[in-house]
Amino acid sequence: MKLSEIQIDNLYKFTRKHYVYHYDVQTELVDHLANDIEQIWQEHPNLSFEDARDKSFKKFGIFGFMDVIEAKQKQMNKRYTKIMWRFFSEWFTMPKLMTTLAIFMSLFLVLKITFSEYILLAFLLILITFDIIKQIKAKKKHKQKEQKKEKIFLLEAMIGATRQNFVGLTFVNFFNFIHLTKVSFSGLADHWLILISFSSTIIILLFYVTSYLMPQKAEELLQETYPEYKIVKNL
Repeated sequence: MKLSEIQIDNLYKFTRKHYVYHYDVQTELVDHLANDIEQIWQEHPNLSFEDARDKSFKKFGIFGFMDVIEAKQKQMNKRYTKIMWRFFSEWFTMPKLMTTLAIFMSLFLVLKITFSEYILLAFLLILITFDIIKQIKAKKKHKQKEQKKEKIFLLEAMIGATRQNFVGLTFVNFFNFIHLTKVSFSGLADHWLILISFSSTIIILLFYVTSYLMPQKAEELLQETYPEYKIVKNL
């Protein structure tokens, strides 16, 4: 006996009730549950749908779907990292390499200016303010999707979460380093300035890739990752 569309929809709601928030993970679990329920019915044809569903769910153990969720997150983390490094590595090939060198040289020259640390702090403050505004808009958009019960994919959620974490960890720590250590960059030897400029260039590029480029390319990346994405979004 095959499951009806109503029963399939019930399984989606069932997975959501058990803390599976992302559509692609829900779909994988629904497929597994549906196949298992049909096998259970072959052995116990008089069993109700709810009882067969609960019997199938018990096979996941005391932690329910948590092991599956963690496995999918690890799998998607690897994919996300590959995508990120793909975009990042492009900045070390022509013609983007020229922009990378320009950022590096600009930082190096700024660091040689007296009181350059204050210039960097001012720039950092402007950048953080601008990014906070962008994040507020992104969160508002995400909340609207949840209220409309739109389908959200795991990679889609990771792109937004990584942006917030990167900004929070990187720029706040950088601000504390400049503010608390009272380092006078202009008084450092050139080899230290080169190292700082290179490290800062890497951070800036990673920030741009994770916070702006990947969110801008989100639709393209989701269609590349999920063959069903375009169909699902048009439903």
